[in-house]
Amino acid sequence: MTDSITHLDKLISFNTVSRESNLALIDHVCELLEPLGFRLLRAPSEDGRKANLYASIGPEDKPGVVLSGHTDVVPTEGQAWSSDPFVMRREAGRLYGRGTADMKGFIACCLAMAPRAAALRNKLSAPIHFAFSYDEEIGCVGVRRLIDLLEPITPKPRCCIIGEPTLMQVVTAHKGKAGEKVRCTGLEAHSSLAPTAINAVHLAIDLINEIRAIQAELAATGLRDGDYDVAYTTLHAGNLHGGETLNIVPNLATFEYEIRHLPADDPAALVARIHAKAEALVKEARKVFPGADISFQPGTQYPALDTPPDSDVVNYVKSLTGGNSTGKIAFGTEGGLFQNRLGIPTVVCGPGSIAVAHKPDEYIAESEMAACDKMLGKLVEDLSTNRT
Repeated sequence: MTDSITHLDKLISFNTVSRESNLALIDHVCELLEPLGFRLLRAPSEDGRKANLYASIGPEDKPGVVLSGHTDVVPTEGQAWSSDPFVMRREAGRLYGRGTADMKGFIACCLAMAPRAAALRNKLSAPIHFAFSYDEEIGCVGVRRLIDLLEPITPKPRCCIIGEPTLMQVVTAHKGKAGEKVRCTGLEAHSSLAPTAINAVHLAIDLINEIRAIQAELAATGLRDGDYDVAYTTLHAGNLHGGETLNIVPNLATFEYEIRHLPADDPAALVARIHAKAEALVKEARKVFPGADISFQPGTQYPALDTPPDSDVVNYVKSLTGGNSTGKIAFGTEGGLFQNRLGIPTVVCGPGSIAVAHKPDEYIAESEMAACDKMLGKLVEDLSTNRT
């Protein structure tokens, strides 16, 4: 565990907030892995400021195991940290710093395991792959460029473990996300003549109320899965902007909404319902102003993860952790992309708790790091003794 904590200390020192570059961290990881004999594949962002890394050890002609983690973290501005968030602080069995739980702790454990995997490379019955991505925190954006590169590669890995913080419980499913940016166009006028205009803010609010009505319907009669904290698909509007001054009827308003959907729900059908509601509102508004409009642009989206609890990947990862239970999580991961785009059976299992992620004084317990080290050690042992 000392090695994984040492790696975590270094990883935390890289400020990889999503708006910043992650190249220094990726370079550091490459400098560690290349001398060990890992095969390295970079998938850079379009502007070259960031990169994914896919690093492999072991036979190239066998389906291996992917260990996936994102290198970016959320901002710290406006949060009351007790110490520098980019300097790891060790205190009372906890390791504090931005990204300790979400999710550099898992990456650190992978790096600590790497020398052992490299030493046994000729005995590995299947390869081990590290997939370290960028821009996960803004909607699982960066890993898509890596997946594009991996699509033609054969053989495909036999399974993928997403190391997001689950307190080392094997997670089989999470909700998907869809949403849109909405632009409402009205007609301005002096506020004393408001009935002669089309108030874009009112138009936006009317559509938001329709979204709320769909949410109420789903909560009352929609599909349910009691394994989630919120058992049904949810919709909400997260922001609303419009108007400049009170005595002008605003001609423009914008907002964003999101759908967090159960794997069994179809987000496209919900989007279509929202568009139909918008068309009806616009039809009425155009009776006053022919230029009234509601337009949509795609927002952040990623697919749900839904792995059968009795599948081989679940049973295999449970054998690595020693756990018996499985769970489902409300937050999203890159797992749905590995599963849906590449057809790789996927679970989520990693050290730390999501309850402290994104908060000031984020931390991971040393005991969680030790449990992850043990899981990855068991993985290497299994692959090197052909017990997969």
